[in-house]
This record gives sequence, C-alpha cells and structure tokens, in this order.
Amino acid sequence: MNEKEKMLQGLLYNAEADYLKNDRVNCKLLCQKYNNLNYDEIEERAKLIKQILGKTGEKFLIEQSFICDYGYNIEIGENFYSNHNLVILDCARVTFGDNVFIAPNCGFYTACHPLDVTTRNKGLEYAKPITVGNNVWIGGNVVVLAGVRIGNNTVIGAGSVVTKDIPDNVVAVGNPCKVLKEI
Repeated sequence: MNEKEKMLQGLLYNAEADYLKNDRVNCKLLCQKYNNLNYDEIEERAKLIKQILGKTGEKFLIEQSFICDYGYNIEIGENFYSNHNLVILDCARVTFGDNVFIAPNCGFYTACHPLDVTTRNKGLEYAKPITVGNNVWIGGNVVVLAGVRIGNNTVIGAGSVVTKDIPDNVVAVGNPCKVLKEI
C-alpha cells in the first residue's frame, strides 16, 4: 500500500512522500493562481475551483483567498458560499452539503498528528474526514477538527472550535463547541 492509499484510509502515512508533495505543490499553485485572479473574473474563478476540487455543484462561490492541500478530497454541494480566508487541510475527505454558508476566516482540518513524539518526529500523520450537512451556517473564525460531522440545518456560532459531532437542527457555539439550543 502506498502513502496516498494509507492517507485516504486514515492510516499513519508519510506526508513527505514525493507524489504527495507533488500533489500538494500542484494544488497550492492552482490556489495561488485562483487567489491572484481579479475579483471580476467570475467565470475563470469558477473554472479554477472546478479544477482544484474533487466535486462541485453548479452554483457556488468561494471568495479569495482560499487554500487547501490536495483539493481532490473536497466536495461542495449546490449553492455553496464561503467568505474570505477559507483553509481546508484535506488529507481526508471533506464534504459539504447543499446550501452551506461559511463566514470569513474558517478552517477545516482533517490532519492529525500522533501524540507519541518518536512517531510524530518521523513525519508520520493520519487523517479523519469532515462532513458538513445541508443548510448549515458556519460563523466567522470557526475551526472544525478532524473526524467531525456537522448535521443538517445547524448553525455554528462565530469563534467556535468544533471538536466533536454536532447534531441536526441546533445552534452550537464555544470552545469546545457545544449545543446551545435546538432550532
């Protein structure tokens, strides 16, 4: 099994394997190109995002700046909107449903690092997927960590750090993020 296969299966892998480094460099070059486009170049921006991401809906907008590691592990549904400064570390699958709105300065991080210092210092890591349901609103400066599922029709309050699954139909806030109320 190669390092990419290990990465996609959530096993320990070496992120410095040449082909993974090449995938990251190629993706980051495309992100750089995207971020340097003029704001009014809407069609070119959409074409580049479709080239970067694994799957998109027809209607979406990702404001600049945007950065991700691989791109091919990211899927966005229909009517997806992200405000400025979206960061997605997509070592594992990151899936967004339909009608997802993300405020500025949000991060989705699938990468995990071993607690054991010897293993960590060897450059080994693993990844867990993130899933965001339909009709989700994520406030500004939110961080969503590896392995989290955010349910349908849910609102995540600004500044939250989402470390555990959040159910459908709730408002959740805080660090760590917890359900505040049902909606």
